[in-house]
Amino acid sequence: MDFKKYDEIASRIRMDIIEEVHSAGSGHPGGSLSAADIVTALYFKEMNIDPANPKMEGRDKFILSKGHAAPVQYAALAEKGYFPKEELKTLRKLGSHLQGHPNMHKVPGIEMSTGSLGQGFAVCVGMALANKVDKNPGRIYTLLGDGELQEGLIWEAAMASAHYKLDNLCVIVDWNGLQIDGKNDDVMAVNPIDEKFKSFGFNVLVINGHDFGEIFDAFDKARACKGKPTVIVAKTHKGRGVSFMEDNAGWHGKAPDDEQMKQAIDELGGTL
Repeated sequence: MDFKKYDEIASRIRMDIIEEVHSAGSGHPGGSLSAADIVTALYFKEMNIDPANPKMEGRDKFILSKGHAAPVQYAALAEKGYFPKEELKTLRKLGSHLQGHPNMHKVPGIEMSTGSLGQGFAVCVGMALANKVDKNPGRIYTLLGDGELQEGLIWEAAMASAHYKLDNLCVIVDWNGLQIDGKNDDVMAVNPIDEKFKSFGFNVLVINGHDFGEIFDAFDKARACKGKPTVIVAKTHKGRGVSFMEDNAGWHGKAPDDEQMKQAIDELGGTL
């Protein structure tokens, strides 16, 4: 498969992330950039969705459990056609529907309001279980931050996922190793992530979260797995694509200034 199309989409999404956060003067670029390839794969290949009919029956649903990374989801939704790209510049501004965390009542394509870490995953368990009961073919996808795994609620949700054999649920962990206060291993170690999920009864796949070949292959394997939920542990780099942001915890929640924005856009391959 030729991945050039997806690389180009991911680059545009990354540039939009930079513009969003710069325009707002605040936000979370680091974890948004690290997740851009995964989110691109979901919205532009993997999921059965229709921007012209956001409430389509039987659609797949994506929940951004690490809701502070809203810029990447907003950028993907705009790129997909859920709302005009010009609105991205209104991120976090008074009166804008693009709030600092996703709001299901204000933005088409947002399936769940998130931001309080751990809760998005828990809601996905309910969604996946409801689809099973209703014989709804839609699959449920959720993206977690690796720092988010420090929340106890995550492991309650994981336990329930396996107990109810939710093979229509696919969890993705954005494993970039950093959180707002520094390295995860220094704040509260979460490794080994793969072995922990395996012990909870998950089908576990470990991949390079910036390699579309590995990402698409993992989604295919998740769809084929029956009788248990799947977790894709995706190794990524915080701030991916921008040299001064990459693997730098300081860019977890900080906006670039004018000069930094220009450099970031240049490094990402173009102009907005």
